[in-house]
Amino acid sequence: MIDDAHLTHGLAGDHLAPDWPPLTPEEIAFAIAHVPALGGLVAVDWRSPRPLSAAALATTTTGRVFVKRHHRSVRDEATLSEEHRFATFLREQGLPVPRIHRAPDGATVFGSDDWVYELHDPARGVDIYREAFSWSPIDGEGHAVAAGHMLGTLHAAAEGYDAPQRRTHILVARADLLASADPLAKLACELPERPALARYLSGRDWRREIGAAIAPWHGLVAPALALQPRLWTHGDWHVSNLCWSGPEHDASITDVLDFGLSAATLALFDLATAIERNAIAWLDIARGDIGRHDLALALIAGYRSVRPLDAASLDLLANLLPLVHVDFALSEVEYFEGVTGRRDHADVAYDTFLRGHAAWFTGGHGRAMLDAIRHIA
Repeated sequence: MIDDAHLTHGLAGDHLAPDWPPLTPEEIAFAIAHVPALGGLVAVDWRSPRPLSAAALATTTTGRVFVKRHHRSVRDEATLSEEHRFATFLREQGLPVPRIHRAPDGATVFGSDDWVYELHDPARGVDIYREAFSWSPIDGEGHAVAAGHMLGTLHAAAEGYDAPQRRTHILVARADLLASADPLAKLACELPERPALARYLSGRDWRREIGAAIAPWHGLVAPALALQPRLWTHGDWHVSNLCWSGPEHDASITDVLDFGLSAATLALFDLATAIERNAIAWLDIARGDIGRHDLALALIAGYRSVRPLDAASLDLLANLLPLVHVDFALSEVEYFEGVTGRRDHADVAYDTFLRGHAAWFTGGHGRAMLDAIRHIA
């Protein structure tokens, strides 16, 4: 039975009415009708609390299916297919990624008016982080080691994947600004093609504010990033996007989910994103002491068991961590300002995420975490 009072995760660890209406049985039936092997809809079993799209698990006459819907202003057939091609490639390399369903003509995206839909096999294993907020730390070092190991495995598999950069900036974890020699100049050049972001930034002293956020770190990473090989990466390596063989701390990962933020970036960028997502309790940022060194080091240890990192790489990883959210925070600003019309959420993305996260690393607690990463070597 589905509760009609469906709520989604807010930006401050709260629950809010969704920006997007929940999936209806009629929509789910429309989507699965494109894949005759799925049969007909029997029941809607669960609706996701994730806020940036609408998703549900449903039972059909032949089994179960995961259904996800996006507004065309966020994803269309072309931009959603970019994710599907990458996920399918990784699955073909042996990575545990749920199968994406195809229509008889090969299509994996099914459009209707303002919406596009995708269909996946349900994830295998236990979705123990189903209700976890995106900025909540991983549950113990065992899970952290497993998550790091799987991320390294994904990167190894992705080395054979070659595709152009994503066609959109909206809700994609790109590293274009932080990897550029002059991020502020690059952003200024992009603004004419990103009108919602330009509109928001026109009311801010953005050159000074963003410049101050990146100044302590960018000069340390830009030359080294220029030498890093390009790699398609997951972009949202939080444990809520992983399923497990059980709730135990030593459980193994059974499936990797949600390639919505994937893009052509750098391996160390993705690893830094994983640390930021899983080892820092950002929802408690006012407390100050929010960095979980044990989880960060366990993630890195798991990763290094697949892909070794030398001292220079660990130093670059530490210096990259304070910058890793810059591009995506601006993507969120663009989304909230231009798609959902939530200026209050855009302010959180800009002030709390972009500026606040970067500022935390200039204090004692943040620098201690970076030093812990450097000292692994």
